[in-house]
Amino acid sequence: MKSLWFIFSFISCFSYAQQSIEQVLNDFHKAAGEANFTSYFALLANDSIFLGTDATERWDKASFKAFAKPHFDKGNGWLYQPTHRNITIIEANKIAMFDELLENEFYGQCRGSGIIVKREGRWKILQYNLSIPVPNKLSKQVVSIINGSKNK
Repeated sequence: MKSLWFIFSFISCFSYAQQSIEQVLNDFHKAAGEANFTSYFALLANDSIFLGTDATERWDKASFKAFAKPHFDKGNGWLYQPTHRNITIIEANKIAMFDELLENEFYGQCRGSGIIVKREGRWKILQYNLSIPVPNKLSKQVVSIINGSKNK
């Protein structure tokens, strides 16, 4: 009977962590779409890194705040709607990684991935990587365009 209780407790804990992480990611996208600076950045760990779609976009939290603040102050956020998400809990109630497919009005399908950690009882995004998935059949063409733009 004790082993059944242990299994049920483990599954419940895992399920709760999964739901909590889902909520953090949903709140993250919602706050960005609403240009809610305070809520958005509260979901990032103090030592977080945000990787944008451009190769030059690698921001620590302070740099990312400096970039985003003028946009958010004007009410210009960015809305990415999750359409599919995978969460892998690496260490129960401590560390998880995620990847999600997103839809954006301007960029179409995008992908977000990263690491989320539990600190001081709350899940925080430690790293977020936003990318634009390129279909394999278009890869050579896209790489050629990118390489051509570097020479200009």
